[in-house]
Amino acid sequence: MDYSTLISPALGILVGLLMGLTGAGGGILSVPLLVFFLGFPIAEAAPIALCAVALASSIGAVLGLKDGILRYKAAGFMAIFGLALSPIGLWLAPKIPNAPLQIAFSFILLFVAIRLLSQARNAIKGIPEESRQPPPCLMNPSIGKLQWTVPCARALMFAGGLAGFLSGLLGVGGGFIIVPALKRYTDLPVKSIVATSLGVLAIITGGGAIFSAVRGGLNVSVAAPFAIAALGGLLMGLLLGKKLSGPLTQLIFSVFALVISIGLLIKGVLLLTTY
Repeated sequence: MDYSTLISPALGILVGLLMGLTGAGGGILSVPLLVFFLGFPIAEAAPIALCAVALASSIGAVLGLKDGILRYKAAGFMAIFGLALSPIGLWLAPKIPNAPLQIAFSFILLFVAIRLLSQARNAIKGIPEESRQPPPCLMNPSIGKLQWTVPCARALMFAGGLAGFLSGLLGVGGGFIIVPALKRYTDLPVKSIVATSLGVLAIITGGGAIFSAVRGGLNVSVAAPFAIAALGGLLMGLLLGKKLSGPLTQLIFSVFALVISIGLLIKGVLLLTTY
């Protein structure tokens, strides 16, 4: 019996649940979970993860657009550069040995987990964020839209391109780059940042998934149930998230991501020593 037909939907529900609870953050755990429980190399797990993130983030983006909190021009601008670099990452991934790629992914996940853990701890303790200079992308209150400047466009272009490249290379949604970038370079409210991030991710990961399918690098039999289950988990997470505090869910997620990153690092090092 092929247990992947049972494990894949279970993992998808877990990923979707985390995405619903944490905004876009849960998508970064798709690849390590597929590596751990289904034994896929990262180059094969990445396109599967992109399908799940694309489907779930698309629903979130549509809801954000309906509520009028998605800044679609900023999302489209960032996604253009993400789409341009995502195929490069997808092309490069199979050419890099699995062990170094797995170790690189574990360090990125470790960085994200530590940063989120620190933010959650500060929020729970009531420690305010440090004051900062006005960001380059400011909202015009009279029209409710971002004021575009060269520094603003440059910052969003870089963030979108980096998210796209890592999305293709590692199968991560890129929310861990887009959300901090929007927080740093804009004065958008949190709900608008999450919705805009989901809009960027929907376009980048959707394009990456299509590119993988066209070139024959997508395992559809695993990706389809994984993605559909992730969508179901996302809806459950959105409902559950209304009953839990944001800092608490971020703390739970960061601890879970920390454990997964350490396990992935150990597995990658052991794999490297067998070469």
